[in-house]
Amino acid sequence: MPSYKAPIRDLQFVFHELLEADETLGSLPGFDEVSPDLVDAILEEGGKICEELLHPLNQSGDQEGCRFEDGQVTTPKGFKEAYRTFIEGGWPSLAADPELGGQGLPETISFMLEEMLCSANVSFSLYPGLTRGAITALSHHANDELKQQYLPKMVEGTWSGTMCLTEPHCGTDLGLVRTRAVPNDDGSYAISGTKIFITGGEHDLTDNIIHLVLARLPDAPEGVRGISLFLVPKRLPDANNEPGENNGVSCGSIEHKMGIKASATCVMNFDGATGFLVGPENKGLACMFTMMNSERLAIGMQGLGLGEVAYQNAVAYAKERIQSRSATGIKAPDKAADPLLVHPDIRRMLLTTRAYNEGARALATWTAINIDLAHRHPDPQIREEADDYVALITPIIKAFFSDYGYETTTLCQQVYGGHGYIQEWGMEQFVRDARIAQIYEGTNGIQALDLVRRKLFINDGRLPKRFFSLLDSYIAENRDDAALAEFIDPLREANTLLQELTAWLVAESHKNPDELGAAATDYLRIFALTTFAWLWARMAQVAQNKQDNDNSGFYQTKINTARFFMGRLLPQIHGLNISIRSGSDLMMALDESAF
Repeated sequence: MPSYKAPIRDLQFVFHELLEADETLGSLPGFDEVSPDLVDAILEEGGKICEELLHPLNQSGDQEGCRFEDGQVTTPKGFKEAYRTFIEGGWPSLAADPELGGQGLPETISFMLEEMLCSANVSFSLYPGLTRGAITALSHHANDELKQQYLPKMVEGTWSGTMCLTEPHCGTDLGLVRTRAVPNDDGSYAISGTKIFITGGEHDLTDNIIHLVLARLPDAPEGVRGISLFLVPKRLPDANNEPGENNGVSCGSIEHKMGIKASATCVMNFDGATGFLVGPENKGLACMFTMMNSERLAIGMQGLGLGEVAYQNAVAYAKERIQSRSATGIKAPDKAADPLLVHPDIRRMLLTTRAYNEGARALATWTAINIDLAHRHPDPQIREEADDYVALITPIIKAFFSDYGYETTTLCQQVYGGHGYIQEWGMEQFVRDARIAQIYEGTNGIQALDLVRRKLFINDGRLPKRFFSLLDSYIAENRDDAALAEFIDPLREANTLLQELTAWLVAESHKNPDELGAAATDYLRIFALTTFAWLWARMAQVAQNKQDNDNSGFYQTKINTARFFMGRLLPQIHGLNISIRSGSDLMMALDESAF
């Protein structure tokens, strides 16, 4: 059975030392009581919940899966009790508004907990995760009456939330949505239609499930301009705001999936269900994107979380499993063979995973800090700048984190050899669970298109310009630091390549719009690798300044991992750059009949 240990020390390094978040967040309105001791206590207690309560249910939950009988979904053994413990501890409400029953803590702390949840039990994490996204959407767009009636119980965790977009005939192209919303005399709407792939659409963990549903009003414009958003509860609240009569919402079936089997993925039928408009008519997609962007960041965290737990178990196996002798001489003379860890190729796979995980952890926390700045900083210019960073980085976190998460769980499975393919060791589950993150909440190809078609162009290219300026400033400030040259030089090279490629791509897109689509996936990876290089240079800088007083080896290990990233992973950008500049003709020249 696999094990999990929350990476508390590295989370503390990123939060306190690398990003100095105590000072940044502590100066924001409402965060006066956010102290280093409080952050550490939350991380440590959250780690225990993940290690001791949720991770032991991960493998059994996968093997048992959810059951569907007579329209009802039963979660695996232990999930109801674990969920009750989870909400009693106040974990779903960490960053929620205190007026709604939340604890009013920074989103940054919630982000760090999200990683641990995904490592411990990604299927379990999806139930409160979708609810957090629904809370975000309703907080921004619902009227006061809906907020007061639904949000406190969603924040508490006794009611959960979903996101109902996809229909049998449409996924990415939401302009094809057919679900209908007909006005009722009392101001509500009758919602009719079928939605598929609905995570947590039906389950036995909460008293009520609050569905956010995209639907069309009569005579609405065609396409995405004619979509509205509705709140549709599974059970209508009674006069005491307790779940009352059923509301014409039913689960038709659950999907049998490759992974995340303890998460119920449902076909949901709405048969004249009573719904309530959220936001303006025909502006539902914009309202839903508030939730979708939140969920896309959360999905990226699944890649990080699964990469971390896979790494931990692969390292333990590589230290214990003996196989062949080292090419440079016997390392374990008391044994019949040396441990796997002596072999360079094993170390390549493990270090690749480690370098991506620690870079991702730094980027996720930096992004979360910017979310808090965008929401709370008193200076509107700083709020705008932070919001720009979050908007730019969101598709990168969703796509690159989930891409590398699948790559590295597979690498860690490979460390096990044949045992990695066997269920009892748990590695094959990590691979299966990781795969979906590249697909749902907008496939990674869609994320790449969002980056190159929208984020590069909106506000006259302001988003990438701001980010490039950030990197330029850091490089300029440290270009004369000889001790940092081995990290600054490759960062400078990557930054120059990315900026030149961006200018080239924008120019080429005016000649041929297909260039953006042809380049998108490779461009996003270059952007991600360059961003990681910036953060790895900063991590190496902090570690260099502290290593002399460190007897644990933590900082030296950080420096060595930074060197590995710069020397072995960052150079991917050169091949990707060549591929992008080869142009779209190589993809588009082949006639359809030749496929």
